[in-house]
This record gives sequence, structure tokens and C-alpha cells, in this order.
Amino acid sequence: MKLILRADVENLGTLGDIVNVKPGYGRNYLLPQGLAMVASPANLKAFELERKKLQAKMDALRTDAQSLASRLEALDVVIPMHVGENNKLYGSVTSTIIGDALSELGCEVDRRRILMDAPIRTLGEHPVRIRLHASVIAVITVKVVSDHQPVEAETPKEESEA
Repeated sequence: MKLILRADVENLGTLGDIVNVKPGYGRNYLLPQGLAMVASPANLKAFELERKKLQAKMDALRTDAQSLASRLEALDVVIPMHVGENNKLYGSVTSTIIGDALSELGCEVDRRRILMDAPIRTLGEHPVRIRLHASVIAVITVKVVSDHQPVEAETPKEESEA
């Protein structure tokens, strides 16, 4: 199925490209989402008239994503986690936890846009990538710290019951 892309689609093409896709992908995803239109002579002419408007919209989305990326990279993301012996985390830091920490700092980011190869399982600083646009990826540093100060030696409580 030949389609004209009306927006940048990850792993497929950019605005204005004519691509061949499987019919199910085109009918069930690209066409209903408004990301593409069928490549016919009439649609080619209509697309050329609409191209400048779509390009301006895509440029606006890209500049918004770049400004959000610069704000995200300036943030200091600290995530306190429960730690056991030898500074080993109970559980791990996932994209959901990072997304919640970012929303607490005032930057709403969809957790599905947070790119992690594997969950974070150690204390320290870890780089995390966030795809904000097809061409904009922000890299933030997530600091995983212990949620409590280590207790050196507990003194036994005095029993005053008689």
C-alpha cells in the first residue's frame, strides 16, 4: 500500500515521503491517526497545497521538544530508594518512577518516551534518554540515593518498667 506521510513517523519516514507499507498497518494505524494519506494523483496535489502548513506544525513541535529537552537536561533528578546491605537496592528504578519524579519537578513526560535498556539497580548517577520528538532526544542524569541515613549503632532502650 503506497502512502504519503503527513508527519514524521519513527522507523518509517519523514513528512512528504511516499512509502510502501503493509495494508493492515496503513489502514489500522497510519490513516486513522492522520499520519498518512493514500498516494493518489489527487492526494498528491492536495498534499502539496497542505505541505507548508504541515511543515510549520512539525517545526513548531520540534522547537517545543528542543526547549523541553534543554529544561529537562538542566534538572537535578534525585530518586530516593530503599537500600539493603552493601548498598543493594530493594527493587529497581523504572521508567514509571523516573516519570513520576519528573512530574514532581514540573515536567510532564510520558513514561513510554523514557528509553531505558534495563532498569537501574544500583546507587549513583545514571544517564537516561528521553525521546521527545523523532529528532530530539534529551539525556538526563538520574541520581539514585538511599532513602535513609545508615544507622551506625543502635543503643538499647532502657526499660523503666518496674
